[in-house]
Amino acid sequence: MQNDVKLSLIVARGRNGVIGAAGELPWRLRGDMMFFKRITMGNPIIMGRKTWESLPKRPLPGRENIVMTRDWTYDAPGARVYSNFIAAMNAARAVAARDGRQEAFVIGGEAIYTLALPLADRIYLTDVESYPEGDAFFPELAEEEWKERTAEHFEATEGNDFAYTIRKLERVHAPSHAETDS
Repeated sequence: MQNDVKLSLIVARGRNGVIGAAGELPWRLRGDMMFFKRITMGNPIIMGRKTWESLPKRPLPGRENIVMTRDWTYDAPGARVYSNFIAAMNAARAVAARDGRQEAFVIGGEAIYTLALPLADRIYLTDVESYPEGDAFFPELAEEEWKERTAEHFEATEGNDFAYTIRKLERVHAPSHAETDS
């Protein structure tokens, strides 16, 4: 059932909230990229146009790709295109329910995270031990609204520019999806 599908955000952010710089990730974290692939595989993913255009391979394989843009004529081969976040979220939740999946993911960027955060049930948050320069930021989290369920720390190694911690956060009180269900 669509109502049982969690809306999850997955993001890596620097200690200063930076998530991107000039359309690129401001670090190289092979371990986090492997986590991203493993956790999102088979699930629908929602992203903004800039995130879509920054992907090295489009669409991301093994996932229903949903692209948000204000341009109704935008063509994203291999992806669904929406100009309304609620419609995109409902489509992602319906696809997940149809496929027997329990999560639909928001993968960026800044504007899409801002739209999704008030509706999110879960966040997979990679805190990167870095203060990079950047032009895209993750919205401020109201920590009292979230409970950390898991946290795993990784040291900087070959392929991982910085130490980082992957945290799984659950919303303390479920967001109201009443206005989003149809």
